[in-house]
Amino acid sequence: MTVTGVGTTTETYSTAQTREIKTELDKDSFLRILVVQLTNQDPLEPLKDTEFIAQMAQFSELEQMMNISKQLDNLTMLSLLSSGGLVGRTVSFFDEAGEEVSSRVLSVRFGDGDVTLELASGKGIPLGAILSIS
Repeated sequence: MTVTGVGTTTETYSTAQTREIKTELDKDSFLRILVVQLTNQDPLEPLKDTEFIAQMAQFSELEQMMNISKQLDNLTMLSLLSSGGLVGRTVSFFDEAGEEVSSRVLSVRFGDGDVTLELASGKGIPLGAILSIS
């Protein structure tokens, strides 16, 4: 019996996969861990009620903290947007000597989550330093 030809082919397969490494657990990760823990528990020694309630309380606490964080982000954005209305207005604040000073706002600068008011007096003050607006 004769074999009439064997062809060779070369194919390249890549098995490299990229994984995203998380440095902190989010709500979904916590819930996944809880579900895996419940499905793989020993039926002869299930989680005690107190442990399960504690874990559910932690989950609820995590969810509430995430909601608070989201609301704080919204509040910060509102503060940034509303600070633009200060341009052209006169603000009062305490200077380095502790005296109340007034100056007109020329511009508002945003950076790193902070709002700085650039004043006609040449100073820049944080938004939280304002005593009054006129």
